[in-house]
Amino acid sequence: MPSRQLNVISHCEKSPWFSCTWNEKAFYGEYAGRLVLLSIGNDTVEEYWALRKSVGLFDVPERPVEIRGRDTVKFLNRMFTRPIDRLRVGRGSYGLLCHQGGGMVCDGILFKLAEDRFWYVHADADVYLWLVAHAHDYAVEIHDPRSWVLQVQGPRSMGVLARACDGGAPEEFKYFDAFQGSMGGQPVLVSRTGWSAELGFEVYNMDPDVDGPALWDHLIAAGAEFEMAGCSQLAMNIRRIEGGILNYRTDMDWHTTPYDMGLGMFVDLDSHDFIGRDALRQADRQARFTGFKCEGRSLRYGSEILSAGMAVGRVTAYEVSPYLECGVGFALFDSPRQMQDSGLVVIDRGGNECPIEQVELPFYDAEKNIPRGLPATDGVPD
Repeated sequence: MPSRQLNVISHCEKSPWFSCTWNEKAFYGEYAGRLVLLSIGNDTVEEYWALRKSVGLFDVPERPVEIRGRDTVKFLNRMFTRPIDRLRVGRGSYGLLCHQGGGMVCDGILFKLAEDRFWYVHADADVYLWLVAHAHDYAVEIHDPRSWVLQVQGPRSMGVLARACDGGAPEEFKYFDAFQGSMGGQPVLVSRTGWSAELGFEVYNMDPDVDGPALWDHLIAAGAEFEMAGCSQLAMNIRRIEGGILNYRTDMDWHTTPYDMGLGMFVDLDSHDFIGRDALRQADRQARFTGFKCEGRSLRYGSEILSAGMAVGRVTAYEVSPYLECGVGFALFDSPRQMQDSGLVVIDRGGNECPIEQVELPFYDAEKNIPRGLPATDGVPD
């Protein structure tokens, strides 16, 4: 195994189910200080179709942080770009953190576990220190619950859920709902969310001393009749691009505002005072981020987007879509005006110009019916 892989494996935190996916062909990366399984060693396209047509089990590295105490709601209203007063116990909500300059500190999903207890499951950023740094005037406690997440994603995932939950799944389990229960006798938090734009759910261990292999095997057994198999990040990455799901650090970062990324619907400037509000009031409201299609060539992340030979933006994500049979990616432009340029090209790995066509996100299932378990008007594989 290459020395870089050995170094990544040795210094990153490993998930409780690491031993269940480890093999000599597996390839890993680092995410939020945790080991992320990029490839389990199987064919990525076969995993992609398993995700789209059946169900896959994914070991993912997102990290929850817990906020609790008397002033929790008041504190979170100060931190997030939308007020959380109306969030009900047992629900999750997509939430953005911004700094004083209006740029994004991180994104993630905020779950309300009790009236004064929340989990924020976030992307690759030091959210824990950010929250602690701003909590000094509030009666709140912030700590790491030492929880990991497994994602069960695909059109047959709800059948797996019914089998996996001790006592069966809730009768009503809507998109972005969450409940605390048990699987195989182990306490878990289960949410109707995911990073795949498919129907699915996520499982978080509530006990830091979880028996990881036992929980993994329990889920595999529950998914046996639905042809569920362990899958890896590369397959999910194709699907998240098709679904228009952004990734913090690669697509957006400290220097991009929610408006830059087309996320203005998650900013409420009028109802509450949050960190970054003053800067966002003055910010350009036009997006400079979009999807694009091209021939199914090999493109590098970070490649410059050229107009008449001049760089006007960069590629932030790219994969070849087995369903659309073309290249699909994300483009971040230097300014909204440059998105109007014609004749945009990217230089592929062979040194040749590759014309790109801008596409409104998502690439299909515009109403996002698929993850809600509803019939999609487009994009359902045969």
